[in-house]
Amino acid sequence: MLPSSTVENYLKAIYQGQMALPPTSRLVTMGHVATALGVTPGTATTMVKALAESGLADYEPYNGVRLSKAGEKLASLVLRRHRLVELFLVEVMGMSWAEVHDEAEQLEHVVSERLIERMDDMLGHPTHDPHGDPIPTPEGALPSDRFDNLLTCPLHTTLKVMRVADQDPAFLRFIERHELKPGQMIEVHARDAAADAVTVHGPHRPALTIGARAASKLLVEVAER
Repeated sequence: MLPSSTVENYLKAIYQGQMALPPTSRLVTMGHVATALGVTPGTATTMVKALAESGLADYEPYNGVRLSKAGEKLASLVLRRHRLVELFLVEVMGMSWAEVHDEAEQLEHVVSERLIERMDDMLGHPTHDPHGDPIPTPEGALPSDRFDNLLTCPLHTTLKVMRVADQDPAFLRFIERHELKPGQMIEVHARDAAADAVTVHGPHRPALTIGARAASKLLVEVAER
């Protein structure tokens, strides 16, 4: 099977689904794949069967799918292109981090490996994209970052924002407006389970209350003293 943009999108979606699986799960459900790609479950199943026939995935009817080693390698390189393009558009082209995801979705399928490696050199071989997502190595290895989010992190402790797990432009602009981007320091002051709300504040800004859904997308680690 030729690595068309459709194939690459499926490989990337399954790969990212695998990374989000809990330790007790091995397969990505077809419902997850279909939702991630905006297609019907039947359409997703047809493509996944084709991936399996090409040796890029292992498909278990009624259970789900997992990429083969070959599929994981291809998927990681698509993800590498996407995240390096995002960073290049922000750092070199001066685009907003809230705008680059859709551009990278298009460019990840057409840029050559030679151009990607040139971007990597110009950027100083970065390890993370503008949203804090890890960039796979040229060999396809992906660092395993494990962070708390604002619902699970310790209270009244200085935290460093490491990653924003949402590419929605409106959400990213909200994060930027309230100084919650990766690298910035915050502290969780309180959690209100009844209201599904989390109150955070930073060194030089007033307290801010955000919803639990938004709080779950901000990944943090305890700041080094």
